Order: sequence, then structure tokens, then C-alpha cells
Amino acid sequence: MTGEARLRERICDLARSMFERGLTHGSTGNISARTPDGGLLVSPTGTSFGRLDPARLARFDAQGRQIDGDRPTKEMPLHAAFYETRSRTAAVVHLHSCHSVALSTLPDADAEDFLPPLTPYAFMQLGRVRLLPYFRPGDPAIGDAVRGLAGKRSAVMLANHGPVVAGLDLEGACNAVEELEATARLALLLRGATPNRLTPAQVAELVRLHDIAWEG
Repeated sequence: MTGEARLRERICDLARSMFERGLTHGSTGNISARTPDGGLLVSPTGTSFGRLDPARLARFDAQGRQIDGDRPTKEMPLHAAFYETRSRTAAVVHLHSCHSVALSTLPDADAEDFLPPLTPYAFMQLGRVRLLPYFRPGDPAIGDAVRGLAGKRSAVMLANHGPVVAGLDLEGACNAVEELEATARLALLLRGATPNRLTPAQVAELVRLHDIAWEG
């Protein structure tokens, strides 16, 4: 099996796992990954994470031209913006996960630091998560908003829509978007309480030890 064939299978396996565990539903969510030759494999539009076909993934060459497969997700501008602004990106995952979407609709959501400092794992896998305003699905302006971050964030939350994470490898991107959803769930569970949060010193230590990008 070639490297690309293995990647096709892995994309579908990980997508199906996320679907089966309720991290996205119906035909929502999209996923892409760099191929060994610098191209992209992208989930097709209108498809379910639970039923992706490795042979039907949209295939782009290194110049961004589609050369095979079904029509890609309408969120291609969003994926492209991460690949363009974060050169080491190897995969991008976008979900419509319930708890993170719910948290994004609350009027006191923090746009600069969407996730509260509840556990170290969110910082270690995501850094700071920017909450972007609402855009209609597929709006090219979503890509422009990501480009406006100049590569400083590996994860964003689209208000009333869903999280997006760019990773250094496919598994890392999937793990990180799951961590985002889990932390959002914790935040909702703890609303109205006064939990012990990580202190600024504890966060700074994580940033230093794990070489986390921490620009504004």
C-alpha cells in the first residue's frame, strides 16, 4: 500500500471514529490532509464522517488544482487559509461539535481566549483559541478571517458553527479538536460555579516547557 493509500484509509478511519462518538453528526464536518507529494486530500461536500470512501476523497495537486475525486467541501477557503498561513500544517479538521458550539453562542464568550484555563491539555494541544464571528457556511470571508490571524493560531472557533484545528499531523489535529470539545464541555458543566483555574504562572510554565506559540 502506498503512502497516499494509507493516508486515505487513515482519514476515513479517524473521521468515522469521531462520528461514531458523536463529535459531529449527519453530513457536518470536513477534514483534509497533506499528501506525500505536497497535494491535499479533502472530504467531499455533503458527506458524512461516518461513511467517507477513501477512493472518493477530493484530490488536489501541489499547485491547488483538483485532479481527482468528488467535489470537495464548501469550506475549502477555510482549509486553504490554514495551509497558506501555517506552513507546517499537515491536516485541518472542522467539526460541528455540540458543546463548543453551545459555548460560542454565549454572550460572555471570550474572543481572544475562547477556552477557559481549566486543564493543561487544552493549552498543550491548542495554544490560545480565537473565537471568530459568525460567517455563513462556505463563505470565502472565513478564509480571509483566518489569514488575518497571520498564522498565530492553530485553532479557531467559528461562532454558532464549529471548531477548526490545524495540526502538524493528522492524528494530532484530530486529538486537538477533540480536546477543544472536551474543554468546552467542562466549561459548560462548570458555569455558575467557581472552579479552581490554572494560574497565569502555571499557564506560562506550560507555554515554556511545551514551546507553545503564544502570540496575541
